[in-house]
Amino acid sequence: MQKDFVLEWRQKYAFNGMLLYVGSTVFICYLSFGLRGGTLGVPVWNALFWIILLFTSVNAIAKSFMQENKGRLLYLYTLVSPQGVILAKIAYNTCLMLILALLCYLFYAVVIGNPVQDDAMFLATILLGAVGFSTSLTMISGIAAKASNSSTLMAILSFPVIIPMLLMLMKMSKNAIDGLDRAASTDELTTLLAINAIVVTVSYILFPYLWRN
Repeated sequence: MQKDFVLEWRQKYAFNGMLLYVGSTVFICYLSFGLRGGTLGVPVWNALFWIILLFTSVNAIAKSFMQENKGRLLYLYTLVSPQGVILAKIAYNTCLMLILALLCYLFYAVVIGNPVQDDAMFLATILLGAVGFSTSLTMISGIAAKASNSSTLMAILSFPVIIPMLLMLMKMSKNAIDGLDRAASTDELTTLLAINAIVVTVSYILFPYLWRN
C-alpha cells in the first residue's frame, strides 16, 4: 500500500485524470439535460450518478496490475506473499475509490442538485459501492494483466460481476433519495456485504496461483 500511495503522490496524473473525468462528465450531463432552467428526475439523477461512478472505478482500478512491469512484479515476488499483494491492492483501491466517489457526489450535488433525503444511508451506499467495485475489479485487473489485450478483457470480465452489484446499489441509493425506512434496504445491504466478503475470500485463495504464474 505504501508503494502505491508513494507512486500516486509523486505522479498524480492518474488521480488528477480521474478528477478531470468526473468533473467533465458531470458538467456535460449538466449541459446536455439543459438544467439551467429545470430539474432532473430522481431516477435519472440516480442512474447518471452510478454510471459516472462505474466508469470512474473501471478506469481507476484497471491500472492496478497493468501499470506494473515484469521487473517490479518479480521484485515484489521475492519480498512479500501473494496474499499480502492482493489485500494491499484491494485496500489501496478502496481508499482511492472512496475518495473519488465522495468528490463525485459533492461535485454532482453542487452542479446538478441534491435530492437525497437520507444522507447517512446514501453515504453508506457509496462506501459499499467503493468497496464492492474495488474488491471485484482488483482481482479482474490481475487476471486481465496477463492477457495481451488487457483493456478489452477487463471490460468483458467485469460486466457480469459488476451489474448485479450495481442494481442493488441503485436500489439502495433510490431508497435513500426517497427517504424510505432503512429496513427497506436490509436485504440489499446484507447481499452486498456477503458479495464483498466472498470476493475478498476468493481473491485471497486464488491469487497465489495467478501470482505464481
